[in-house]
Amino acid sequence: MSTSSHHRLVRTSALLFALWALVGALRIALPSPGLRAQYFARPDWTGTPARVELDPGISARQISRGWQYLAPRAFSIQWSGSLFVSRSGDYAFGFSSADGSQLFLDGQTVVDTTRASAVPTGAGRIHLERGSHAVVFRYTTTGGIHRVDWSWGLDAGPLAPVPSWRLSPRPLGEAVLLAQRWLGWLWLPLTLGCAIAGCRLVWVLGYWPRRSTEDPGETAAYDLPRTRLAPSLLCLALFLALAVVHTWPLASAPGRLSRNDNADTVLNEWAMAWVVHQAPRHPFHLFDANIFYPERHTLAFSEALLVQSALAAPVRWLGGSPVAAYNLVLIAGFALTGWTMCLVVTTWTGRWVAGIAAGALVAFNAHTLTRLPHIQAQHAEFLPLALLALDALLVRPRWRSAALLALWTALQAFASMYLLVFTTVALAVAVLVRPEDWLGDRFRRVAPKLLGAAALGAVMLLPLLLPYLSLHEAGFARSLDEAGQFAARARDYLGTPARLYARPADTALFPGVAGLLLAGVALVTGAAFRDPRARMCLAFGVCGVVLSFGPAYAPGYAWLYSNVPLFQAIRATARFGYLGIVAVAVLAGYGLAALGARAGSRTAIASIASVAVLAVVALEPLAAPIRYTPVADVPSIYRLPAADPGAIVVDLPFPPPGRPYRNAPFMLASTLNFQPLLNGYSGFVPRSYVAHYEALRDFPSAASIAALRSFGVTFLFVHVDQLKPGAQALLDGNAMLHRLAATDTIVAYRLDVS
Repeated sequence: MSTSSHHRLVRTSALLFALWALVGALRIALPSPGLRAQYFARPDWTGTPARVELDPGISARQISRGWQYLAPRAFSIQWSGSLFVSRSGDYAFGFSSADGSQLFLDGQTVVDTTRASAVPTGAGRIHLERGSHAVVFRYTTTGGIHRVDWSWGLDAGPLAPVPSWRLSPRPLGEAVLLAQRWLGWLWLPLTLGCAIAGCRLVWVLGYWPRRSTEDPGETAAYDLPRTRLAPSLLCLALFLALAVVHTWPLASAPGRLSRNDNADTVLNEWAMAWVVHQAPRHPFHLFDANIFYPERHTLAFSEALLVQSALAAPVRWLGGSPVAAYNLVLIAGFALTGWTMCLVVTTWTGRWVAGIAAGALVAFNAHTLTRLPHIQAQHAEFLPLALLALDALLVRPRWRSAALLALWTALQAFASMYLLVFTTVALAVAVLVRPEDWLGDRFRRVAPKLLGAAALGAVMLLPLLLPYLSLHEAGFARSLDEAGQFAARARDYLGTPARLYARPADTALFPGVAGLLLAGVALVTGAAFRDPRARMCLAFGVCGVVLSFGPAYAPGYAWLYSNVPLFQAIRATARFGYLGIVAVAVLAGYGLAALGARAGSRTAIASIASVAVLAVVALEPLAAPIRYTPVADVPSIYRLPAADPGAIVVDLPFPPPGRPYRNAPFMLASTLNFQPLLNGYSGFVPRSYVAHYEALRDFPSAASIAALRSFGVTFLFVHVDQLKPGAQALLDGNAMLHRLAATDTIVAYRLDVS
């Protein structure tokens, strides 16, 4: 294929990927069709819903899906939202169900088969004008096979199933509904087209002409090929598509699906929302987050997630929920990590196929795919760039390289404190195993740049590290016993969520068979030892695996803990094993490049083999479709304290110190007001929280109300479904509490503190 054909294919593929991305973005931006569904574990639509989600339609199959195929014997469901009618007229509605059903339109009862005299098949007529109409559909069953079919017809016309695209959780215009419908039709063929274009592109990248240079080893040390911007962007689109596939069905409803069954997910959603809220208003008090009032620097009780928050800011500013922001940034983390590793390994090996393989291995693996609740784990995109800058500095000592090394390391720290430690270890080991690049005559040229990079990086990190340092001095530090408790076990390196193997583990660290085989090729052919870049990755990979076994088995870990303060921030030492996965990814790229060099990159067989290898590498760790938890909107009642600048909030009953994760939903709810909150969940539980619990454990006693007044609390959100019998009467009879508003399960009070 000629160079002009290469460019023509790239332009066509770029247009296709851009159209696919545009359609995907529009589908995400537009409201999803369907009705709000509340699933009750009782047959009378009472109590707290067991599940709340957005259902695209009403059918027996959807009911089974909604219960995740584990429906109780007796249950009820209520669907509510809007039905759009495009023509005015008299509409007939009918349905058949195994048990009772009710249909209400604009508050009028259209069909009701729950009465004793009713038959399972219901029908009714109502006049509807063109536009949106409020609809409520109820279904109940006391056992047996659940069945429900809903149909409608205009005037005397035949009945047909109600189209799902006409349903929406809130009133929408016809243009929006039609746009979502047409975008849904376009999505599948565009996705298939992108998959075909991606395979074709991988084939062509094996033929892509390389830039010639008099000293390829030196040039490849840092500079990315400037003539390859188009394939670089296409590789970014490829990794974005892979991220969507590996996290599916998350991209189908990022505002409604999440891993909120894990409190760490909710903690990170809150943290990102807090940073986006606080940074432009009070940047010097960024770490004084609103949880665990009156403690300071509470954002530093866990990961600050500054990079992730910067990526989430546009989503939040456009009105997206913390859940949607988290999920979109999660997908972006997978894509960016794979893309930067792809660019680095392509630069080092000169082969795009090797770069794509390395990027897929470092982004989509057992470790990252089992840590979806920890968004910091997916954002390792600056680690490859730091390695690239270090190699550039060692090969050609320049202050520009030193500045970039400091920048990439600092940005990696802003994404994750854990990854700061891992990056620091990787860089230190990389320097130690390349003495020929900085000893002898080169010392005077290299050493000042290395020290300058370290000093500049320290200055950049100072605003981030100071709050953590103050907490460390106050006694917030991980003990060596904790580091041993959360160390890796040998079985963790065989653990993976991949459907191909499905070997669960506490910390899954399996790098994949394909990655290990390709890395083995790099070792056998000697590429892992001849090339200093591969050699340094091999070294820090081995070091990371050793450190992952913690103080009991890793020689020198106790010394590092005592003498390197950063190690005292590490509790889950098993996560050091991620450096082993990074090393396997880089070596796999070198192994694939070695195979390509021996086979000849301009043969059709080599291109077919490259596509096959990349398909195996990309799909071997596949764990999708992943089971997510449907997430309901935060009740609007939590907006009440937002207008009071002196508000202090508490959610009651107050969870005990042994179960602080129960506070996670309260933290997410606080994103509607961001006022100081007594509740909190994070990596540490301060002593003040224990004191608050002891004072409030017998709420709503008079003593607990007096304690709330002494704490300065002004707003109470009482979860009445969790109170003891008779407690509600005590609250309503207390003269110091003023009832403000209520939902089915929450009552908001204002506490008189004067």
